[in-house]
Amino acid sequence: MGAVLAFVAGAVNAGGFLLVGHYTSHMSGILSAVAETAALGAAGLAAGGAVAVLCFLLGAALSAILINWGRRHAPRQAAALPLFLEAALLLLVGALGGWMGTAPAMLGLCFAMGLQNATVTKLSGARIRTTHMTGVVTDLGIELGKLGYRNRPGTPPVRADRARMRLLATILAGFVAGGVAGALGFLRLGFLSLLPLCLPLVLLGVAMIRAEAGPFPAAAAGQAAGGR
Repeated sequence: MGAVLAFVAGAVNAGGFLLVGHYTSHMSGILSAVAETAALGAAGLAAGGAVAVLCFLLGAALSAILINWGRRHAPRQAAALPLFLEAALLLLVGALGGWMGTAPAMLGLCFAMGLQNATVTKLSGARIRTTHMTGVVTDLGIELGKLGYRNRPGTPPVRADRARMRLLATILAGFVAGGVAGALGFLRLGFLSLLPLCLPLVLLGVAMIRAEAGPFPAAAAGQAAGGR
């Protein structure tokens, strides 16, 4: 799941930059641009960036609503609902992006990325992210530091979590591969390059529905109990 969603996010982020001129999942960069343009007196640009952040925020909020509703009313569909919605959004922007213009397309992609990031965050118990790699690279660096640490006899050993390292490396590789695919796809197809990304989202959602348990049952159970 992490690798598939990281691939989709990488493709949307790189392709989206070429399509609309902004990274649609990089909220730190957009917020920095909002602050910069506001300081320079470019109120219109600052407002546009703020709306993009708001769309990402609303996408994350809707993901929480869908998952919590699903856990209470349709447990097997809970994780799939936001993925199906994300696929529908990418389908809409991919099919109509050239007609609707870059600004609405950017807002739609920001909403989709907020939806995805919140979904994988909730399902993994906040262990992984897929739409931005800062945390992934940081966590991978921490584990590498543990791996290279020289333990001394008589002291509590420092051990790297090799399974987590493999997970983080897989997510990072998926994001980079998606970025390459997204950029190449845009150069050949424009907005239509978003359409193939709908398929892995739908297949992943269907796989979750067919599974007897969610992708992260322990995390899901804990969150369901706490309503998080």
